[in-house]
Amino acid sequence: MAGTFGDPEIVEYETDILIVGGGMAACGCAFEAKRWAGDDVKVTLVDKAAMDRSGAVAMGLSAINTYLGENTPEDYCRYVSADLMGITRDDLVYDVGRHVDDSVKLFEEWGLPIWKDKETEGVPLKDGGKPVRSGRWQIMINGEGYKTIVAEAAKKALGMENIFERVFIVKYILDANNENQIAGAVGFSVREHKLYVFKAKAILNVCGGAVNVFRPRSTGEGMGRVWYPVWNAGSTYAMAAEVGAELTMMENRFVPTRFKDGYGPVGAWFLLFKSKATNGFGEDYLAKNKDMLKDFAPYDKAFVVPSCLRNHAMLKEMIEGRGPILMDTPTAMAKLAETMTPQEIKHLEAEAWEDFLDMCIGQAGVWAGLNIRPEQNVSELIPTEPYLLGSHSGCSGIWVSGPEDIAPPEWQWGYNRMTTVKGLFTAGDGVGASGHKFSSGSHAEGRIAGKAMVKFCRDHKDFQPTFSKDIKELTEEIYKPVRTYLEHKDKTTAEDINPNYITPRMYQMRLQKIMDEYVAGWGTNYKTNGKMLELGLHYIGMLKEDGAHLRAKDLHELLRAWENYHRVWAAEAHLRHIMFREETRYPGFYYRADFPELDDENWKCFVNSRHDPKTGEWEMKKVPHKDLVEKTYG
Repeated sequence: MAGTFGDPEIVEYETDILIVGGGMAACGCAFEAKRWAGDDVKVTLVDKAAMDRSGAVAMGLSAINTYLGENTPEDYCRYVSADLMGITRDDLVYDVGRHVDDSVKLFEEWGLPIWKDKETEGVPLKDGGKPVRSGRWQIMINGEGYKTIVAEAAKKALGMENIFERVFIVKYILDANNENQIAGAVGFSVREHKLYVFKAKAILNVCGGAVNVFRPRSTGEGMGRVWYPVWNAGSTYAMAAEVGAELTMMENRFVPTRFKDGYGPVGAWFLLFKSKATNGFGEDYLAKNKDMLKDFAPYDKAFVVPSCLRNHAMLKEMIEGRGPILMDTPTAMAKLAETMTPQEIKHLEAEAWEDFLDMCIGQAGVWAGLNIRPEQNVSELIPTEPYLLGSHSGCSGIWVSGPEDIAPPEWQWGYNRMTTVKGLFTAGDGVGASGHKFSSGSHAEGRIAGKAMVKFCRDHKDFQPTFSKDIKELTEEIYKPVRTYLEHKDKTTAEDINPNYITPRMYQMRLQKIMDEYVAGWGTNYKTNGKMLELGLHYIGMLKEDGAHLRAKDLHELLRAWENYHRVWAAEAHLRHIMFREETRYPGFYYRADFPELDDENWKCFVNSRHDPKTGEWEMKKVPHKDLVEKTYG
């Protein structure tokens, strides 16, 4: 295809609301915005993939991880704050908490099977049906088709004529006439030789978190096997930062403990099957190392030990030679089977396998390949490489305006979930300082943003977006990797080895090596210090220079090239935040070896950053933290 590359066909499109992404937050926004839009506000969605299998819920899920039910939004705020070591935006978390159950009830109405207890089997949630709980916040579902069900509702709301699939948005464009206001977005088709130019009054920036920024534990053919969706390239953070949106808590990352090699989820095994994790000698390492948690009070008094501290105890065992860490599935299954009939035991075993077939088929493949039967064999657990995200057990993201009725004045500037760039909104993984939304909370947050965006468009109905950059200039910038390849491809006999360009795959490996070795990846047991970070920033600077020589021999490589541009933006923000926060806030996720303690006196605050699009300089600052909900643990 590369040999036929000339100038792409330019497709220009105008709308009022542009949703960039196709995951749960995007689907929530599409559904809700259309409810409020009427005929005078046009809503359009553009997705890099296809909505049916786009985003973190692509393969399905075996549980909905955020359903309040009998819990209160205040309870939810305390839970999120405790797990994220005390620094979260209560206004944003509370706002999700008071709306999330409504999204879950919609899922069931649309056809998602939700497990019910025996007393209320067949009774919908909205009519008092009691879901089967696998934990305080989790309910069990048959979720292989979860995303397709939610996407269908969004597609019906918008109409397929207003949806562009397989179009990768790579840049947001500021307005030429209004300072710090969004005017549109530019991207390209990953199937056809077309450049898409969208003008919009308001944009929802929901492209997921950041994966493959760090070197994964899997190697060779397994490099695509990661925990979070491999296509999440940090685009949400990168495109927002590039136009000057303020970021927050980008030092935070999530390092999930998962089944080794398959990255299969452990939640159902801990919560539903009551399994225990031990060190290699059968010892309960959390109980054994409980005194370690006292250094991080009051979080050791939370209802559940925070995710990072569970890793903290696990890493101690591994580093001191008491690995591997094992999930004792046989004992858990045997214990459950003590009061079951053979038929019930068979059903339980089927559910154990379905937990992976619903959401992580690769893990079932690993088990089968290693001759592991969970009812007979233990399985290894291990912490993964780090991920940057704001919807799961992490809170990195963008600084946004909070809800009008509860956010303090300094956290509220007009429209709920709008970033510091006028007209640019975000939700899900994009919203910083507010984690543990998972799938249902991301959908609810997309709905919150959608309603606010309709109001924004009506309040600014006379605004006519005007691009601050020329379309021809943008075209050349976006297609530069293609031009580079065509110019130099015949200068060597092996097209992948050329002194004039670098392939996206090799570029990504360089980024992952830098981040793993200098920015607290698994290769250093998640440890770094100021000197290592300085060196890492130097190497990222060199990598950015070499980014001008990325090549693209076809549309797929062009997609990979731009994903890596975005990854580097996310990586640099992450590094700069860790360098600025001189404490170890998240032991088990990362350690500042030169500042190993938790320092509430100086660092119980948000860390925010802004990249100035005019000067290219980064500004870092502390933002005071506030508790809007009383935090009582235990």
